[in-house]
Amino acid sequence: MSDTVPVPADLDPALGEETYRLDRAHVFHSWSAQAGLDPLVIAGGSGSTLWDYDGRRYLDLSSQLVNTNIGHQHPVVVAAIKEQADTLTTINPATANLARGRAAEAVLRHVRGPFSKVFFTNGGADAIENAIRMARLHTGRAKVISRYRSYHGNTGVAINATGDWRRLHNEYATGHVHVFGPYLYRSEFWAMSPEQECERALHHLERVVQSEGPSSVAAVLLEAIPGTVGVLVPPDGYLAGVRELCDRYGIVMIVDEVMTGFGRTGHWMAHDRDGVVPDLVTFAKGSNSGYVPAGGVVISDDIAATFDERVFPGGLTYSGHPLAMASIVATIGAMEDEGVVENAASIGADVLGPGLAELADRHEVVGEVRGLGVFWAVELVADRGTREPVDASVMARLRTELLERGVLPFVAENRLHVVPPCVITPDEARRGVAAIDEALAVVGAGA
Repeated sequence: MSDTVPVPADLDPALGEETYRLDRAHVFHSWSAQAGLDPLVIAGGSGSTLWDYDGRRYLDLSSQLVNTNIGHQHPVVVAAIKEQADTLTTINPATANLARGRAAEAVLRHVRGPFSKVFFTNGGADAIENAIRMARLHTGRAKVISRYRSYHGNTGVAINATGDWRRLHNEYATGHVHVFGPYLYRSEFWAMSPEQECERALHHLERVVQSEGPSSVAAVLLEAIPGTVGVLVPPDGYLAGVRELCDRYGIVMIVDEVMTGFGRTGHWMAHDRDGVVPDLVTFAKGSNSGYVPAGGVVISDDIAATFDERVFPGGLTYSGHPLAMASIVATIGAMEDEGVVENAASIGADVLGPGLAELADRHEVVGEVRGLGVFWAVELVADRGTREPVDASVMARLRTELLERGVLPFVAENRLHVVPPCVITPDEARRGVAAIDEALAVVGAGA
């Protein structure tokens, strides 16, 4: 964990120009209108630092898509991928493979409860896809309840479970019902306290279950902490209340830990802090920091037993791909050995939490700061009284100001997400907060 990463001396700016040319000529980007794109060109990175072909450094406060939990180019993980490539690059998922077995064992060390099986996928979206399939087959029911403020992925069922705007263009799957979850700053329930927000959100969820018919509901699917939609840390008791409700009506509880798992919140799993035990847990991103595409579903013994004598009708060519599995084993091992999860917790408690709270006190444009570990959101408003969000031009200016200060941000709607790698050092985190302070001063003056 170092903030003195040297930039290679042999960088070639011409390669940067070639990279940009090829991208604009041939690469079709996700979630984007293509004509106006101006992508950042990155040459390399290490730890929490990235650099371009001109040698300009960036402190990565985005973790890319909130997935490089162990930082960029961790030597232990890179070496493990190389070693596995020398041993066996790929193999049919129907075979037994040592890297796959060890990866399952490593994942299971950090998911509490009666779990002994893992189904591996290519990423988070198809983990959600298969978790929903398991819940439906296990219960014999069809409906899945998820939240409007959520993001679960961009495959057919996962995007229908998603609640944000991206669902609206992709609604082809059936059996999906949405509810509002707790979000006190913009409460849907006229709540005045976390306790009221929790109680009323749970009442709303139960009424939807009752109205849809409990015998038709296979699963309640929820992110442990909704991430892409705003790092909405649930009030104490909410996840436990969902667990109780699922038990009461015989519904499978699926917790999506794709973004929050493996250290992001200062816990191995974000739902650990609530003391709940889900029936299915999906994971991806942080399990190997995205070094090789991978994800999976941790399956309760009860649900796994459903398929002891019954064929599970699902599979993927690259399920448990050896290179991905080796990267999971190495990532989790390095996180254990180096105290990475503990570092994330202390960075949140000692640096990011207090530092961002000070920014909220100092800048009128900040409406609310919320988060845990290395998982924070700064919500920007045009007016603190009405809580009207700032517009897109303000957020574009904020992003530009941060890039000019050598900080790579994660900007979504009216929020700045402060989500650095779990290995970020205190000095790096303080430098990031200082850059945000300067950028907010510029943006606030013009808002």
